[in-house]
Amino acid sequence: MIRYEDIQEKVEAYNPQADFDLFRRAYVFSAREHRGQTRRSGEPYLIHPLEVAGILADLHLDMTCLVVGLLHDVVEDTLVDQATIEEYFGRDIAHIVDGVTKLSKLEFRTKEERQAENLRKMLLAMVDDIRVILVKLADRLHNMRTLDHLSPEKQVEIALETREIYAPIAHRLGIGRIKSELEDLALRYLDPEAYHDLLRSLDSRRKLSDNFIEEVGKRLGQAVAGQGIQAEVSGRMKSFTSILAKMKRQVIPVEQVYDYVAFRLVVPSLRDCYGALGLIHSLWRPVPGRFRDYIAMPKPNGYQSLHTSVISEKGQPFEVQIRTPEMHRIAEEGIAAHWSYKEGDQGRGKTTVPRVSGCGSTWTC
Repeated sequence: MIRYEDIQEKVEAYNPQADFDLFRRAYVFSAREHRGQTRRSGEPYLIHPLEVAGILADLHLDMTCLVVGLLHDVVEDTLVDQATIEEYFGRDIAHIVDGVTKLSKLEFRTKEERQAENLRKMLLAMVDDIRVILVKLADRLHNMRTLDHLSPEKQVEIALETREIYAPIAHRLGIGRIKSELEDLALRYLDPEAYHDLLRSLDSRRKLSDNFIEEVGKRLGQAVAGQGIQAEVSGRMKSFTSILAKMKRQVIPVEQVYDYVAFRLVVPSLRDCYGALGLIHSLWRPVPGRFRDYIAMPKPNGYQSLHTSVISEKGQPFEVQIRTPEMHRIAEEGIAAHWSYKEGDQGRGKTTVPRVSGCGSTWTC
């Protein structure tokens, strides 16, 4: 369970000049107004706004956004009105809280993709401050993480709304870390049989995969270091949704999905990206037709990276994504990166939602 102090520690790491007095006042206000309320799990309701603020802190967002995370349910779920929020915390925070409250009242009533797309457009059109969407995505993410405590009917309803509305919005805004988790959590409730079959299959491969990731990651790190390139190397299994989509697209069982492991290489400069790519292709045989240069031709939402798939000496295909630290930040945080704290600019202005589409996910492109 996250604590106020945990969030403050996260914020201090990227914004030591943040207004923690404001944050503390919002915490005390939220705790007072939600006092006595519990979630379906039986936990104090205050845990939810704390978790939402924690997710926003993970995205390195400004203090206004984090305060809204603490207050986002106060107007809807307590006797506090909008005027009181403005009196205590100012017009900007009150405006964003009002936006989140209005979005929470929207209902998803159709499974038709075209109508779902219309609802996504309507939702985005309602928003004149992108932080409304960012708080709502964080709110939905924590709700999805705790969906077990609702009835099966409600689980399916919320998971469907998440898959059709909120995951695609995170996708358009390039927030890869949230998009992928929302999709996987929705899959768990919308297709539990496929989800658990995939879970069992991947669990049986996990030890082999972990050994493979450690072996290849170590070799990759040593190889780039040998060329004088400082790199951060990480590896992981791809998301469930990504693997299942490939199974459906190619009409194959999970046993025939071989490239379910991906590596990420974060290097200092653009020149190092292409240098590392050449080195990787000299170490392992590239898979024909599997190279994508999203640096030269970025995706519509700003995503940039080099993608290549290669085959190990043991015949195991795997993907490698190569990018700079700034490209990685955009890939993980998308438009949220533009609201991240920067010295001298704490994001107090307004911004409209850009018209973007395409994939911003690190692991599912």
